Amino acid sequence: MTYDAFVVSDVGRVRGHNEDDSLVLPEHGVYVVADGMGGHACGEVASRVSVQSIEEFYTNRERAKSLRAEYRALRAEGGAQEVVSFDEYRLRTAFEYGNAEIFKHASQDEQLADMGTTIVGLAFSKKRVYIAHVGDSRAYRQRRGSLEQLTQDHSLANEFIRMNVLRPEDLPRFPYKNVIVRALGLQQEVVVDTCYRTVKPGDRYLLCSDGLTDLVEDGEIEEILTAIEGPRRAAEALVERALDHGGVDNVTVLITDVNS
Repeated sequence: MTYDAFVVSDVGRVRGHNEDDSLVLPEHGVYVVADGMGGHACGEVASRVSVQSIEEFYTNRERAKSLRAEYRALRAEGGAQEVVSFDEYRLRTAFEYGNAEIFKHASQDEQLADMGTTIVGLAFSKKRVYIAHVGDSRAYRQRRGSLEQLTQDHSLANEFIRMNVLRPEDLPRFPYKNVIVRALGLQQEVVVDTCYRTVKPGDRYLLCSDGLTDLVEDGEIEEILTAIEGPRRAAEALVERALDHGGVDNVTVLITDVNS
């Protein structure tokens, strides 16, 4: 299978600078969107460090060799039984490495002390795609016109919904809906959620920051992804829809189409 990908990022209509970042590594089948947070443009630093760290993690051949040896040792010891494959382990470890790099930068400069970033990524390998995420940046899959959210937000609002403390229909009035309970860089270690899906030709995968999903409902996203062909035009249309709804945040959309 082959993949066509395109990413669009816009500062929006309110913010003064763009704290989102992204990574497209087609030679490794890796695609990432990060949404930074923190005062004084710290979020911009955090998201940039995260994607640069993940890029270095994947492109460094010596690191790849040592990681594979580490994975085999863990499997032999029974310590990596929860990991389906090396590809999933590699993606998760890349995110953990990004977390460590952000935390290191923040520890060395007090002006960066409160920075962090949400992050979501895909790694395609043969007939599977591995998904990893931390925070409320999301991954979706559209198959045969039907949209499925592949990630669950690490947010206070979503935790309350899961505990039946908050109803989904009450979310627009919830005063803390943008509070994140997990992100890269805030602590020395982070828990990265991972999963995988089987890939089929015709699938369309969407990665996005909450600048899209806070303003554009899933039904609208599904409609646009169904109606518009090509990842570039579809990504541009989704960003434009977010801007039409106010563009109150940075918005980043990365679409990957699966071909036969």
